[in-house]
Amino acid sequence: NNFINTYNLASLCNENGVERFILISSDKAVRPTNIMGSTKRLQELTIDYFHKLNLNKSNKTLFTKVRFGNVLESSGSAIPLFKKQILEDGIVTITHPEITRYFMSIEEAVYLVIQSTSISKGGETFLLDMGKPIKIIDLAKRMAVLSGLQPVLTSEKKLQHGEIAITVTGLRPG
Repeated sequence: NNFINTYNLASLCNENGVERFILISSDKAVRPTNIMGSTKRLQELTIDYFHKLNLNKSNKTLFTKVRFGNVLESSGSAIPLFKKQILEDGIVTITHPEITRYFMSIEEAVYLVIQSTSISKGGETFLLDMGKPIKIIDLAKRMAVLSGLQPVLTSEKKLQHGEIAITVTGLRPG
């Protein structure tokens, strides 16, 4: 979906003289480690291809990329998952205690798209300075504490009243 649909949309925009095409990409496109990141990288390369294709045309679509980290509260974000696990399951799962992620708010993401749309000359990749990465385990622990629970790193299901388990599931293949 990521690559083929991006190619198809960019091609249609190019053929029909659409003024601007802004690809919403991901930090996963940088040195991809899995299929998701690889398809995001292919999306970016597709946009680069269409930008170069249009360099000497007068009526051209401006192709630009905006690259995000994790958007808080968005679909697929760890925060809604952790909330659900705290409220329903009583166990918060993380893949690895050393995994870190960059986070940004929905407002920051929207602002970046609007700003990049207005200043783009074509071919750029816009990034937001997202500060320092946050360890996912620290996020899970903080959310547990804010929910009034004491996080315990364990695979045990028997806990004291007021405790919540944080379980490491391990990194998935790919």
